[in-house]
Amino acid sequence: MNVGITYDLRIDYQRQGYTDEETAEFEGIETIDAIDSALSGVGHSTDRIGNVQSLTARLAAGERWDLVFNIAEGLHGYGREAQVPALLDAFCIPYTFSDPLVLAIALHKPTAKQLVRSMGLPTPDFIILNDESELNRVNLSWPVFAKPVAGGSSAGVSGASIARDRTELARVSSDLITRFQQPVIVESFLPGREFTVGIVGTGERARSYGVMEIFLLKDAEPAVYSFINKRNYETRVSYQLARDDVAARAEQIALRAWIGLGGRDAGRVDIRCDADGKPNFLEVNPLAGLHPVDSDLKMLGRLQGKSHSELIESIVASACERIPGRTLKSAGAA
Repeated sequence: MNVGITYDLRIDYQRQGYTDEETAEFEGIETIDAIDSALSGVGHSTDRIGNVQSLTARLAAGERWDLVFNIAEGLHGYGREAQVPALLDAFCIPYTFSDPLVLAIALHKPTAKQLVRSMGLPTPDFIILNDESELNRVNLSWPVFAKPVAGGSSAGVSGASIARDRTELARVSSDLITRFQQPVIVESFLPGREFTVGIVGTGERARSYGVMEIFLLKDAEPAVYSFINKRNYETRVSYQLARDDVAARAEQIALRAWIGLGGRDAGRVDIRCDADGKPNFLEVNPLAGLHPVDSDLKMLGRLQGKSHSELIESIVASACERIPGRTLKSAGAA
């Protein structure tokens, strides 16, 4: 197939003055190289399209592709991850990963949590703060956890996100609202084990890619898988496969949430346990990072002896199930 690749390259935005945290979700060139290599390695021709502006220009010029491998995150608005898929839908061009509705729902954490709760799945109680004047509405038990309603890659998440009283919550929420120009979601803080569950596939064909437990080391910012811990994971974080009964329950919740929300091809679901050790849904990432070394999905694969190319092939095979008359065999149970 002729496969286009859509993405936001971090360095392009950093050259425009955006910070590391503002560009945390965007990719480095090594990610694009690895995806390109995996696609080329199984016989596809590839075309690096770039971001939504580049895609728009090339579509207007009449260019088309058999499939677009989309990892474009977008920059502005709650629908930023939905921009490229919506444009491709308008031109009837197939693409990898979830559709615009799922991407917009998943990005807006409160909406995703409300839907997951309607499925009967556990998720922490929460409230949305639009500004400091609404602090008196917070009626959750302390401590609570605050983060941007539509952030990604742990942007805005730090040790200060754990607020033990209204004064601390006022401080962190004011900072987040100012920095990210969006409301804050405030959740009951879960003090237990933390997992990320990889998912490959769509609908009833979706399957677990493994459950990875996150352990913070002594040099880490304590109690939270924060932006700085994630960026410095080599010295601050340990990742291990989890296969006990609690991990199995986390896996079950993740799969039910993934299928219920309509996730496609591959992604991740983040789970954390409450004080009683019961797993709860935190959030879903239907456009998970695909860095060949640093991404959580790649780490999950590496812990199980699975290659990056196998993962990419499985994603493409899943996407091809939506193209009439075209089915690709995946590289196995990636």
